[in-house]
Parts: sequence; structure tokens; C-alpha cells
Amino acid sequence: MLRIGLTGGMGAGKSTVARTLVELGAVLIDSDVIAREVVAPGTPGLAALVDAFGEQILADDGSLDRPALAAVAFADDTARAKLNAITHPLVGTRTAELIGAAPADAIVVQDIPLLVENGLAPLMQLVVVVGAEVQTRLDRLVRQRGVDEADARARIAAQATDDQRRAVADVWLDNNGAPEVVEQQVRELWERRLVPFERNQRAGIRARADYRLVSHDPEWGAQARRIIARLHLACGASAVRIDHIGSTAVGGLAAKDLIDIQVTVADLDTADALAGPLAIAGFPRASEVTHDNPKPTPGDSAGTDTARWAKRLHGNADPERPANIHLRVQDSPGQRFALDLRDWLRADPDARAQYLAVKQEAQRAAADRAGEAAGEAYYAVKEPWFDAVYPTVTEWARARG
Repeated sequence: MLRIGLTGGMGAGKSTVARTLVELGAVLIDSDVIAREVVAPGTPGLAALVDAFGEQILADDGSLDRPALAAVAFADDTARAKLNAITHPLVGTRTAELIGAAPADAIVVQDIPLLVENGLAPLMQLVVVVGAEVQTRLDRLVRQRGVDEADARARIAAQATDDQRRAVADVWLDNNGAPEVVEQQVRELWERRLVPFERNQRAGIRARADYRLVSHDPEWGAQARRIIARLHLACGASAVRIDHIGSTAVGGLAAKDLIDIQVTVADLDTADALAGPLAIAGFPRASEVTHDNPKPTPGDSAGTDTARWAKRLHGNADPERPANIHLRVQDSPGQRFALDLRDWLRADPDARAQYLAVKQEAQRAAADRAGEAAGEAYYAVKEPWFDAVYPTVTEWARARG
């Protein structure tokens, strides 16, 4: 099962996207519908609201008078907290029931208007944001829905900004044009990304990146932060720390389009126990990888002991965002080297230039090969360089504490 979070500001056209996804086969869970359902007449939810705020929140027919509820429930922070304490658990329980009832191979789309405001993005394996210019949204709200313009402006201003939405968006759908334009974007997204993503996750398949170097992408940092947020949720207290490492974490450095993340854990038993939660979150394990290549250390006869360089490797099932998730034990040589190498490259322009030349040579070595042979050729060039700079990097880090 793949969980997609769908959100967007008022008037952005989220309902058009949701409808198209359902037509393509998605299971839609609409948080607004659920919020109304759990306080319908005769429900425990409505009874709890009446107990908390009085019968003045009821309409003549016994249903919830939403404007009357808003007048008392949003009067102050205490009243708002009381409202949320009643409704949020009910919405959460009903949402969990609907998700549990979905088929194992479903693509579940959770339509959540306040996904950003409520910090729910890490719960989703992918977040899709529908965006449109403010004036476009105002025109839709005023002309198509009959909303008072002043009220529409106030509601838009009270919601998350586009910058806040972009920070959590794995996919941004531009909906400033005609409905058929965004509908085509959704169809392409479904075929190109969502269906393969669900299939990869169910089969435990990691997305792979090729060995072609690309210019540094300013979006890599934001993409890494979104992955890290999901990893924090999946790992909980088992993660000592989670860091963006590797070439994509070094500004200005060309790299493979592959995000490297390091999850630091207390021991390998903890790493093994995280295999299930990480797979559920969309990060299947690469069972064939059990350690890093040991780095020779002058004066340390145990430096090449593979047990000291043990790790666990997971990958991202998302076909359009390949990522390696390295689980390493705190203060192990591999854990330290991953952080120290990143920081050394960030600090030393000459080191970056040297590493880039090695990466370019590795790319050429892999260019005329495919599959595992390409990887072997690529790393046959890079690993000797890692071995050579390991003492330098370790000393550099030690000198700087």
C-alpha cells in the first residue's frame, strides 16, 4: 500500500486532482468528509461537542450548526484545544479504519487541506501539492463558488504559504490553467511514478540511479530533509541522529542523482529491528550489503576488520527519488568517516576538485557497462581514493574536534 498526501490552498483545484486520481484507481480518503461524518446527528462526536459547548451549537433539525460552533470554539485557544481534543481522535480513528480496509496493493490518497499546517507530511510516502497563483484562486472562489472576496482573502491568508507548501512537496502540480492541463499532469504522475512506487514498495525493490554525474541540484537539500523527516518518524528513538551525507550534501559538487542519508544507531541489533518499520515507510533493505569496504589505517592492525565496518543498507522505493539509507553504529569507523568526509569536502575546495576528478574518471569507467558491471567499474575507481584520503580526513576531523 502506498500513502499519498494531497493538499493545496483554497481554490487551488485540489478536488480536480482528487477526482482524476480516483478515476485512475486510487482510494480516496477525504479528511473534510470524515470530519463531517464523525459529528453527524446521532454520533458520539456530536454528543461530545454538545456536552462541551452547549446546545446552542445545534441547528433546528438537530444537526451541527457549524457557524455557531465556530463562534464559540474559536473564541480562544482553550476552546479551540477542547474542540481539537474531541474531533481529532475521532477523525484519526476513522481514517485508520478506512486505510485498514483498503486493498494491500492500493494507492491511498489522503486529501488533507491542512496537511502542512498540522505537520502531517512525514506520515505520507509522497506529498502532492496543488498550486495556483493567489489571484487565480480568488477568481475561482469568488466567481465559481460565490465566496465573498474579503472572506476568501482572509481564508487564504490564514493558510500555509506557498513556500511552506513547497518545503513538503515531493510533487508540485501547477493548476493555473484549464482543468484538462492538470488532469494530464495527474495521469502522467500516476503512470510514471505512483504505480511503480507502489509496486516497488510491495516487492521490496529499491530505486536505482545511474552512474551519470549531474550538476549540483539546489533541491537536493530539501529532498533530503523530507526523507529525513520520514525516517525520524519510522525510526523513532532508535535513531541517535540522522544526517544528509555524500556528494549531494556538498554544495556545488556534481554527483549522481542519488541522495545518501545516514541513520546512526546504538548497535546492529537496533539496525536489524528497524528493517520492518523502514520497509513499511517505503525504504526496503538491501540484504546483500552488510558492511562498508574497510579503510586501512596506519598503525592499526585491526583497521581492515569488516566487523568494525558493519552496516545495514536500505533504499527508497520511489522511482523518481533514488536514495541510499545507511544504518551505521555510533562512533564506528564508517559512521565517523561518512560525516568527516562530507565536512572535509565542504571545507576544502581543493579536496572537492580532486574528488570531482575521481568521480569523472569513475563515470567514464562505468559508461560502457550495464547493471552490476557498471557499479563494479565505478567503485573500482572510487574506493582506492577513499582508502588514500581516509587518514587525511580522519586527522583533519580530529584536529577540529
